[in-house]
Amino acid sequence: MKDARIVFTLMLALVMGCNTNTNQTKKETKRMAEMIPTVVTSDIEAGIKANIDKKVEEGNGYFHMESEGKELRLQLVRVHTEYLSNLGPRRHFACVDLADVSGDVYDVDFFLDGDPGSMNVTETTLHKLNGKPFYTWKQRKDKTWYRMPVQNASSDLLGVIEGTDKFEFQYEVTLPEIEASAKMWIPVPQSDRFQTVKLVTIDAPAEYQVLEEKSNGNSILYMELAPEHSGKQLKLVYDVERQEKQPYEEDSPPTKYLNPSLLMPVGDRFQILADSIIGSKRTEGTIMQARALYDYIIDNMRYIKAGKYGTGDAVYACDALTGNCTEFHSLFISLARSAGIPSRFAVGASIPSDRDEGGIDGYHCWAEFYAEGKWWPVDISEANKYTALATYYFGRHPANRIEFTRGRDLQIEPGPHSGPINFLAYPVMEIGDTPAFPKTFFSFKRLF
Repeated sequence: MKDARIVFTLMLALVMGCNTNTNQTKKETKRMAEMIPTVVTSDIEAGIKANIDKKVEEGNGYFHMESEGKELRLQLVRVHTEYLSNLGPRRHFACVDLADVSGDVYDVDFFLDGDPGSMNVTETTLHKLNGKPFYTWKQRKDKTWYRMPVQNASSDLLGVIEGTDKFEFQYEVTLPEIEASAKMWIPVPQSDRFQTVKLVTIDAPAEYQVLEEKSNGNSILYMELAPEHSGKQLKLVYDVERQEKQPYEEDSPPTKYLNPSLLMPVGDRFQILADSIIGSKRTEGTIMQARALYDYIIDNMRYIKAGKYGTGDAVYACDALTGNCTEFHSLFISLARSAGIPSRFAVGASIPSDRDEGGIDGYHCWAEFYAEGKWWPVDISEANKYTALATYYFGRHPANRIEFTRGRDLQIEPGPHSGPINFLAYPVMEIGDTPAFPKTFFSFKRLF
């Protein structure tokens, strides 16, 4: 009996000791967590910029890297704020665009350690060259990420969701300093046969109205602003269900889509170039002719966000053979219309397929051409990035996108002092008669 009491006493002591250690461990963990500073994306942005600035100073004005035996001399173009991530205690991720002296633009991934104001880069990797990736990212079940070679990646890792996609889309605008009366125009996406759009909430700093742009059937939110609205936010939240787009019939006549627009001329040099590209395919049908133009742009243009990019100027695209999605599709439309192929422009946002929420890297645009009684979707800039999907993007748009507006040279009343709107993705704003550029951010959350 005495031995039994001794054993019981020892077991009780051990249990109490374990509980004491557990409580101490919990308290220590909590204390350590409280000691780790809270990190926001602006801290990570400041951290990566400070590290790049230091390397640029050490490199006599350039950030030096090596790629396939070539010495790169790079300068910062921008930080992808939508991809800045806090990976855990004192562990962070940043992605930036750096331009080489040759004109090539590299997308570079960085991992950093440290606290706000004191972050150090621990790993640097070249992710993309002129928009074309060397690898993609795949997420594990535990929410961590790992690299995967592009050739081994499935379509969803290359930006494509087939069938149907459902997501919440947020469009946020932060107004600049306003010193006089101002006006602003913002796209309002509409439901059609390929997307069902429901406006869930709208938080606006002032009264607004929705204008109808009749030529292309667009809806545009219009707002008049004053100095007291400086720095305020406008936020629109939508629930979207989107269908993958394939060739489709439409009742409206296509002939108006042969006309030029201000930055997409028709004829002259574009006629000559289109004829030379199409060549013997002139007798092989409209689809083959359009495919020849499509392949020409993929083979000859480089996706580079530098110079006069983002305006959708077909003349610039034809001369520079560089640009973003607007240049790719504006050149295609000018060539197609010059060849007698009706074609049209649309703009919206591409929803990431490899994750289920977060920021979006700005707007995206695409085109359609008319052949054999149907409209054929194309996305040439994406086909240029992912050549394995070039066949897919000739005749399809994936489900993971939202369309804001169609057409170019949009005319509405009241309209901007500057004249017709080139295309409408980001807000068009004027303070007095001077253009202004409010900060705009897109984000999403996939719905299941």
